Amino acid sequence: PPGKPTLYGSVTRRGLSSDGVPDIAASEGFVVGEVTKKSILISCPHENVSTKFLAPYTSFCRIHQKSITCLDISSGGGLGVSTSTDGTMKIWQAANGEIRVRASGLDVLCSAWSQQPSSAWETWCFSCVYEQSLWFHAGILDTAIVDRGRNVLSCSRDGTARLWDCGKSACLGIIADCASPVNGIAVGTADSSLNLGTPEKPPSEREVGTEGKILLLAREDKKLQGVGLQSRQPVFLFVGSDAFNCCTFLSSTYILAGTQDGNIYQLDVRNTNAPVQVIHRSGAPVLSLLPYQDGFIASQGDGTCFIVQQDLDYVLDLTEADCDPVYKVASWEREIYTCCRDGIVRRYQLSDL
Repeated sequence: PPGKPTLYGSVTRRGLSSDGVPDIAASEGFVVGEVTKKSILISCPHENVSTKFLAPYTSFCRIHQKSITCLDISSGGGLGVSTSTDGTMKIWQAANGEIRVRASGLDVLCSAWSQQPSSAWETWCFSCVYEQSLWFHAGILDTAIVDRGRNVLSCSRDGTARLWDCGKSACLGIIADCASPVNGIAVGTADSSLNLGTPEKPPSEREVGTEGKILLLAREDKKLQGVGLQSRQPVFLFVGSDAFNCCTFLSSTYILAGTQDGNIYQLDVRNTNAPVQVIHRSGAPVLSLLPYQDGFIASQGDGTCFIVQQDLDYVLDLTEADCDPVYKVASWEREIYTCCRDGIVRRYQLSDL
């Protein structure tokens, strides 16, 4: 825990059982709980904390040749999309990593799936956003889908967040201009008690699904901002301890945002004067946040990737990234996918936990 001396210990494998489960022993101060072929539960009774370490079910090493900066899984769980510093964007089979579509020669930093049923539409939608970015929106750092994908949001190093019409390949407007790079965005349905403001002019007929939505902006200048998506009006502004890298919705009331110095802030959008809680596991940058069941998944720049859930009395650590940054996390049902600087996509299965 922050402010307390670090407790060090070790675990040793003493052998294997007849069905291949390792026999694990821990040094003084630590206790080994349940052990399977893919997981080890370790507790520290002195601090009343427990962590279950989970190994990947499988790893895909041949999708990209260099660091993978972003990935997402389609709504049906069958396909993944990823981007890399090798200059490619690829669509692949989520079950085995087999590549289905590739695009090369592009410096693509982010990608995501819409909820449209056609994979062709989903892929085309994001190429449109990329083409527009060449002309109007330099250095896109994150994207978000509005409802089923007719409109897409993006944020950029130029300090703006913009709304795009995929069908017309056109920018529908600047949602916010922050005068500071916007590192991450998230869109969600606002709590009914929030005043989202009124648009200065009627929205375009091409703008679909923006009413009642709030846009979160994770800003480089240590600010987390909420903006009414349809009104373009500010809703709240929270100042954190360092640059905000990412943000997400847990519900219409609660949000999460992660900073460069390792803090994860949970906020109530109805009152952002003080955080509900601040989670700090290490000083490494928080690179991605994803709501998962009744909790969330977070990844950090030191290779840490962990899951916190209300119904678990332990933290679940996704292992094998070692000290390489885990840039992005995606999920489908009980499967978790991570992408890393080491160029590997790892797939974890939580069905057996």
